[in-house]
Amino acid sequence: MNARIAMLDRQSAQPDSARLLDEVGKAFGAAPNMFKAVANSPAALQMMWSAFGALGAGTLGARLGEQIAVAVADFNRCEYCLAAHTVLGQKAGATAAEMAAAQNGQAADGKTAAALRFALQLVERRGQVSPADIAGMREAGFDDAALVEVLAHVALNLFTNYVNVAFAVPVDFPGVKLTERP
Repeated sequence: MNARIAMLDRQSAQPDSARLLDEVGKAFGAAPNMFKAVANSPAALQMMWSAFGALGAGTLGARLGEQIAVAVADFNRCEYCLAAHTVLGQKAGATAAEMAAAQNGQAADGKTAAALRFALQLVERRGQVSPADIAGMREAGFDDAALVEVLAHVALNLFTNYVNVAFAVPVDFPGVKLTERP
C-alpha cells in the first residue's frame, strides 16, 4: 500500500523538519516512516518528537509506556504502531509474551494490568472515565502524576495511530498481527 501523503526525507523536508529527522535518525539508526510522514508539518513533528522525549523521561518507564502503546494501537487497528511499539517494548525489557498480552490489554502484574485497563477505558470512552476507574488506578498504586502520564501516553498514541492509519504509512518494522475482534 502506498502512503497517502509524501514521505519526506532530509533533502525534501523543510529545514526545521530536516533537523528533527536527523535527531530521529540518530535515535533509531534511520528515520522511521511515521516520522517521514509527520515531517510534512514541522510543528507536528516537533510536537510528536518532544512528546516522545518528555514521556520517555517520565515516571512510568519505557516498558509500561510501550505496553500502553500496543494496547492502544491494537484497539485502533494501527498496524504500524503495533509493530513499532512491540519492538520498542522488547528493547525496554518486556518479553514477546508480555507484549502480546499487552496488545489485548492484559498483564500478569496487577499494576501493569490496571494501567492497561485504564488506558483502554480512556480510548473506548473518549476520556469519559468514572470516579471508580480513577479509584481503581489509585488502589493499584498510581498517584495523580502517574494518572496524568498514562493519559499523556494515550493521547500521544492516538495521534500516532491516526497519522499511520489515515495516511496509510508503510510499516517499516517487523509485522505483528492485530487481534481478532468480534
